[in-house]
Amino acid sequence: MLRFFAALVFLLCAGPAMATEAGWALLREGGHVVLMRHAMSGGGAEPANFDIEKCATQRNLSERGKQQARKIGALFAARAAPVERILSSRWCRCLDTARIAFDAKPEIFEALDPPKADEAQKAAQLKAVVDTIAGFAGSDNLVMVTHAEDILALTGVSAREGEAVIVRPDGERLHVLARIVFN
Repeated sequence: MLRFFAALVFLLCAGPAMATEAGWALLREGGHVVLMRHAMSGGGAEPANFDIEKCATQRNLSERGKQQARKIGALFAARAAPVERILSSRWCRCLDTARIAFDAKPEIFEALDPPKADEAQKAAQLKAVVDTIAGFAGSDNLVMVTHAEDILALTGVSAREGEAVIVRPDGERLHVLARIVFN
């Protein structure tokens, strides 16, 4: 009985590490697409005076989130093929995650903004993301920095702040190949 519980504890603890290692193996090959949730931010909802053009009116990266973004960049540099292209939501926490992690100016891709409330607009937005991923044929990796709601709508998985979800097209949705968790 004790062996059973020890094995169970090992599997529960090793699962995320094994998934992360599988993700790094894919990214070393290059040619993959990463949906990344922005790094850690403060608070839960956007302030009442939210303005997409003014970072001071948005929920931004916390100090821990900035550290997390630096760690993400260092690990990508050490463990993955180069990042060929970086696309980002217009939200400052996504743009800052991309800038800090990859020391580059990301391309703004509005389809990575949080999903629209209108179902037709949301469907068009998600289709634009899937079409962009389906059209990617690079030999290095494509990183798309976005929000939890987008990743959930596209893949059916809930991503932690700063988590990378490696995907490939699968019809109108995306198939998750692996995940990398950055603590």
